[in-house]
Amino acid sequence: MSTPTALLIIFLLFNAVTLCLFWWDKEAARDGGWRVSEARLLQFAFIGGSLGAFAGQRLLRHKTRKEPFRTQLLAILILHAVLAPTTLIFGPTLYRMLQAG
Repeated sequence: MSTPTALLIIFLLFNAVTLCLFWWDKEAARDGGWRVSEARLLQFAFIGGSLGAFAGQRLLRHKTRKEPFRTQLLAILILHAVLAPTTLIFGPTLYRMLQAG
């Protein structure tokens, strides 16, 4: 398996896990069970699960009115939307420059 394929699989799995965390928290909110903290949800979004978090928020209608959570999640999503294409465009060149010393 090539590195880009492995990274894509990891990315998709991490976003699926983040979506599941949102689902778990939504169910716990309904049932009065153990909740996932907002900080933990934002951490998962920040370290790569922003699409899963955004999907969970929209599909499950979860944490849609909570501020500053909404704004923080949107900021993370925008950050990832800027960093992903930048990394794809400039990443290989930067990697070669770092290897060259």
